Amino acid sequence: MLSHITAKLLIVDDLPENLLALAALIQGDDREVYQAQSADEALSLLLEHEFGLAILDVQMPGMNGFELAELMRGMEKTRNIPIVFVSAAGREMNYAFKGYESGAVDFLHKPLEPLAVKSKVSVFVDLFRQRKALDRQLQALEHSRQEQELLLNQLQLARGELERAVRMRDDFMSIVSHEVRTPLNGLILETQLRRMHLARGNLAAFSEDKLKAMVERDERQINSLIRLVEDMLDVSRIRTGKLSIRPRTFDLGQLVRGLVENFTAQANAVDTFIELQRCDALQGEWDEFRIEQVVANLLSNALRYGNRKPVQVRVFEEDAMACVQVQDQGIGIDVQNQQRIFQQFERVAAQQASGGLGLGLYISEQIILAHGGRIRVDSQVGTGSTFTVQLPLSVLPHACDQPRATSA
Repeated sequence: MLSHITAKLLIVDDLPENLLALAALIQGDDREVYQAQSADEALSLLLEHEFGLAILDVQMPGMNGFELAELMRGMEKTRNIPIVFVSAAGREMNYAFKGYESGAVDFLHKPLEPLAVKSKVSVFVDLFRQRKALDRQLQALEHSRQEQELLLNQLQLARGELERAVRMRDDFMSIVSHEVRTPLNGLILETQLRRMHLARGNLAAFSEDKLKAMVERDERQINSLIRLVEDMLDVSRIRTGKLSIRPRTFDLGQLVRGLVENFTAQANAVDTFIELQRCDALQGEWDEFRIEQVVANLLSNALRYGNRKPVQVRVFEEDAMACVQVQDQGIGIDVQNQQRIFQQFERVAAQQASGGLGLGLYISEQIILAHGGRIRVDSQVGTGSTFTVQLPLSVLPHACDQPRATSA
């Protein structure tokens, strides 16, 4: 490592011949020698370069060597540079003592002894190069430590994400098994009951009215299974960027009105009703099937968590956006959970007992985002929630009959 380090040396003397002679004496492959004929010129070089040694002539016109040394000791960049004074004055002038007081590490008298000068300069050159090598090693170690710390932090984050993913997977599998088992158990029980009636020859159990009720129960259970499978497929499509959007022109108000009518039986089942407070006719170019999926999810949630109180629905235009609002008067959602509910597999504690995979709002948001719109919730615990879907009324830049894949 030392072979790549060069020491810079500064010699200051007002006589050019002295500079040339000293430079020739201390020159070497492991060092660069810079020359200055005045203190001002030396200060410029000191501010520009990092020197391993400064050899200063004491007696110079203007600022002498002692004064230059005091300036060097007062500056952060130069205060640690070793200083060697050179003087032709006699020893009786006591310059050496003053030089050491100024912070010098050595004092040389002219005429100089070549071997002594070479030896002393080589010592300072070696010290400088070793110090620089050590600094580089320390910097490399610090850089390595920082990289290891960063890597450790990344590993810890990755571990946390992995643990969270494992927990989500386990929770999801538990939820799926429970949600799938419920309609399956109903179908299995119905099948066993019919088999028992047939085995006993009890054909009266299959009258027209009873068969109709059986078929309706079967349809409900099968539709529940279909919804579960479709939700999981939609999540897979969103993750792979293959959720297709097939826009065509239709009336959003008419779509919502039809959905409200279709949810009448479901509302009656929980002793409440859905009130269509406002339903403007809004023509737009959207994927009718996907928008119906979103609104149906909001209506279903409103009835599920609405505390058996009426649900209000509004369709209107605002700021060049088609808006659908579904408002319930149920349990509400606290501020901390209002963003979580739009994440996949997320269900707040108050909703967990109500079933579901925790995918409906996640899928709904991705569908709305794919249309260039947005969905938001305004809610307070105990007073209910209002979900607002906003869709752009401008025509989408895609042909109506062409599917459009979107990414999550």
